[in-house]
Amino acid sequence: MGFETLGLSEAILKAVVDAGYTIPTPIQEQAIPIVLQGRDVLGCAQTGTGKTASFTLPMVEMLSQGRAKARMPRSLILEPTRELAAQVAESFDKYGKHTKLTKALIIGGTSMGDQETVLDRGVDVLIATPGRMLDLFERGRILLADVKILVIDEADRMLDMGFIPDVERIAGLLPQMRQTLFFSATMPPEIRRLADKFLSNPKEISVSPPATTAATVTQHLCLVDSRAKADALKELIASEDVKNAIIFCNRKRDIGTLHRTLQRAGLNAGCLHGDLPQSKRTETLDAFRRGEITLLVASDVAARGLDISDLSHVFNYDVPIHAEDYVHRIGRTGRAGREGRAFTLATSEDRKYVTAIERLVGKAIPPYAIPGAAVAAAPAPVEGIADAAAEPPAPPAPRRERSRGERPRREDRPRREPRSDAPAQEAAQHEAPRESAGDGGRGGRRDERGGERRPQRDRDDGPAVRGLGDHVPAFLLRPAPPVPQSADSIVPEAEAA
Repeated sequence: MGFETLGLSEAILKAVVDAGYTIPTPIQEQAIPIVLQGRDVLGCAQTGTGKTASFTLPMVEMLSQGRAKARMPRSLILEPTRELAAQVAESFDKYGKHTKLTKALIIGGTSMGDQETVLDRGVDVLIATPGRMLDLFERGRILLADVKILVIDEADRMLDMGFIPDVERIAGLLPQMRQTLFFSATMPPEIRRLADKFLSNPKEISVSPPATTAATVTQHLCLVDSRAKADALKELIASEDVKNAIIFCNRKRDIGTLHRTLQRAGLNAGCLHGDLPQSKRTETLDAFRRGEITLLVASDVAARGLDISDLSHVFNYDVPIHAEDYVHRIGRTGRAGREGRAFTLATSEDRKYVTAIERLVGKAIPPYAIPGAAVAAAPAPVEGIADAAAEPPAPPAPRRERSRGERPRREDRPRREPRSDAPAQEAAQHEAPRESAGDGGRGGRRDERGGERRPQRDRDDGPAVRGLGDHVPAFLLRPAPPVPQSADSIVPEAEAA
């Protein structure tokens, strides 16, 4: 069955032939006639199956008649990332080149003034990310009263990126009488509830089980030491016939580090992540498509929907935390019937993530031994530490049981170590004689930090007893009997006199 049986006009069929397509994919074959009938569609298909053309082709057909008013688009397509939005815009350019269809791409990181100018002329198709879409609406630059078709693409990615509240708000601004097309690579319960909220009597189309990897992708799992991942990757690239490849990292800071490491090794590498300016992201992607960049170190911003022709390899430098992302990452290769290879570098800390991936895809990932010495051996033990570790530690000395309320004995109390920076002060503190005279024979207390005596209380009504406040019992005020003199006396003779 060819595209001519799907109900498309001659102008669109000519554009499809010019693009090099002759046979529709299963999702296109089932979805295009339903969309042309004006029904809501709930589509679920794995990445790389042609979901974009399944809604762009019938939209070009339906919107080719009529004219849009200023700032009032006739259809709205919501995409989670700028790259996906730009790719959908390219699809409309490709399939609508023989029609007078107008479009606008509304994404962040670009001039808002230029986007407002395009909207003022009127557009048939508005492709936007949720954030920039709401910004322009709140400025009064977009009116949504004339939207007849709403497309929510990559809904599960919208959920992961936290855009669902924005999508719900945008859907509430649209007319109730509209056609809604809802596409997602996976269908978790949250997405199912969202679809039930937006769609009215939809036609559900599912061409493959969710989270199914393409049969054209050969998968491998490489167990490496965490300190030798970069060396393992370089050795793997050298041993493989890499035409072009995407290297996925989990964190943005690791992308920059790995990018510089590959460049120092003489490899032609670029980087792509969400913090780059939009102009830089577009420039990098275009250079990668043209073959000017061989290796693209990227975050999951490149894992969804990007159509890179004849991508030979995908390397997961980091095991994805979410198992569904593994399916989308390796789906960048092995597209349109071509063969592809995917390698995942895993450390001992990644066991639970690998287990989750294998449970999701329903099979184990075959192990692969990287040739060469890319995997670092375990570090040799430091001399003396291994012997000490081999001997069992001595059991602690048993502690005497004491009854409840009993104070610990002096030998059980922790001893305070003397200050190493003031040994002379500590020695002077222990050797200094007690003072008498005005302090009642008790002497001033020494400061623990400096060894100097703290001043006594400035009172002339006699000494105070600790714990009794200002009251002193009478028997303590009686004169003390003379102290016998001896060599062992701790009170000097001058003080006793």
